[in-house]
Amino acid sequence: MLDTSLLSLVTLLPAAGALVLAVLPARPAALHRWLALALSLVVFILSLAVWFRFDPDLPSFQLQEQLSWIPQYGISYHIGVDGISLLLVLLTTLLIPVVILASWSSIDAHVKGFHISLLLLTTGMIGAFVALDLFLFYVFWELMLIPMYFIIGVWGGPRRIYAAVKFVLFTMVGSLLMLVAILYLAWYHQLSTGAWSYDYLALAATAPRIALAGLWSPQALLFLAFGLAFAIKVPMFPFHTWLPDAHVEAPTGGSIILAGVLLKLGTYGFLRFNRTLFPAAWDFFVPLIVVLAVIGILYGALVAMVQPDIKKLVAYSSVSHLGYVMLGLAAGTVASTQGAILQMVNHGLSTGALFLLVGVVYERRHTRMIADYGGIAGIVPAYTGLFLLVTLSSIGLPGLNGFVGEFLILAGSWKVFPVAVVFAGLGIIVGAVYMLWMFQRVFWNPLVHDENRTLTDVNLRELLALAPLVVLIVWIGVHPTTFLSPMEAAVRSLLG
Repeated sequence: MLDTSLLSLVTLLPAAGALVLAVLPARPAALHRWLALALSLVVFILSLAVWFRFDPDLPSFQLQEQLSWIPQYGISYHIGVDGISLLLVLLTTLLIPVVILASWSSIDAHVKGFHISLLLLTTGMIGAFVALDLFLFYVFWELMLIPMYFIIGVWGGPRRIYAAVKFVLFTMVGSLLMLVAILYLAWYHQLSTGAWSYDYLALAATAPRIALAGLWSPQALLFLAFGLAFAIKVPMFPFHTWLPDAHVEAPTGGSIILAGVLLKLGTYGFLRFNRTLFPAAWDFFVPLIVVLAVIGILYGALVAMVQPDIKKLVAYSSVSHLGYVMLGLAAGTVASTQGAILQMVNHGLSTGALFLLVGVVYERRHTRMIADYGGIAGIVPAYTGLFLLVTLSSIGLPGLNGFVGEFLILAGSWKVFPVAVVFAGLGIIVGAVYMLWMFQRVFWNPLVHDENRTLTDVNLRELLALAPLVVLIVWIGVHPTTFLSPMEAAVRSLLG
């Protein structure tokens, strides 16, 4: 039973847990924290079982489960994992207990509602990664929207309503166009085969036949409909303007999950759907993707450099880092694509850890402004060491995780887009400058604010939250094949 429904357990258990929390009384709040943490750890252990049952030599989807849902329209509950989605599912299940620990003391109002929202969001994210039916994928995609809106809008900062509404409006614009495109694909499949189907594997056989004859042809428009939804989620330049507001206003846990997982759904969508369903349109639009990716790399880095707010600086760094992912996907070589997928994981670990560390000091000082710190290295040495390690991983220091992904992306893209790689290389230099400059101002400048003299170092709970992220940051840096090997067969199959 466990083998045949393992993936469903990983996907749906968080939502079931949310229902359990919903019927429990709101007090004591600690009950909801502990139950949510225990459930998230169970889901993570189950996802490890998926990892150990996965055969990395097979390029096909594994652990598939398929149940008829709305048979007259060819809609089914069809899920499965390959080497690409497997890593992102593991990243998701790892970050959820981290988020719960990070929010343990900072979320003190409506604790029950926060954990219900987080668990529903977990099901939406995992479901989107494993769905092999496009209607089911859309259900999970939309399921993520409401809990994330509440996480930002209820537990966020002073401008939380503005940030939450902006997040929803941006996402909805792309989502509605994607829904129309999904319906068109099912209709085209019915015209081609005589039967309705939303199944990803079935549509992957018929969708590439849709005509492409310029920008306004059906395949190009379908590509743009999917692409806009994913470009907003990444977010690619110029669709990024919702992200800094969402990050700054979101609570620490919301920022971790937003940067760690939600943004990856955009890059995953480009690879899984745009490239596979619309291969001719992909080739047609690749130059545009490369240009926007390089602009995003440089723009995100330059804007991050002038940010006075640490959290906003990290938010703009995400625009830059995910530009590298899009460049790697656009290049379409095995090395660049593997690097892009690994960099999705790396960004989730490093940026998630950065937001967690920013939250640690914000809980003590209630400010994220760089100018309000300075000289705290001697006050909080353990915190300083952890922040330095994560900063170095973010800028791609050899021996840490960020280097491996960026190296594979740039090396794999060189023969295809050498000019773009040169400009992307400049982005790495600028990235090192703004991250190290921020670190120097926060930790090594003169200690001029008396409030900083009473700062306390990281506590046990915070260390427990950071520990898995730090271990993986180092592990991937020294032994990346742990994560490269499971995806290789799937990447080669997808690239053809």
